[in-house]
Amino acid sequence: MLQTFEAWITPIMIGGLVLFMSFIIWDLAKQSQAGRFGTIMLFVVLGAGILGYLLKVVITWLIERGSV
Repeated sequence: MLQTFEAWITPIMIGGLVLFMSFIIWDLAKQSQAGRFGTIMLFVVLGAGILGYLLKVVITWLIERGSV
């Protein structure tokens, strides 16, 4: 039962964390009056960490599946 709970809750919580981090980046851009270009740059630069994590998950899944 615990494994099933962990298998469901982990992606949900990580997804929530990603959404919360996106809100934080948007709020940071709004409070600093970054403008359109500044907001895009904030999302690109700070969102690179989120992209790195997602790539790690995909690569790990591919390795475990034996595709690579």
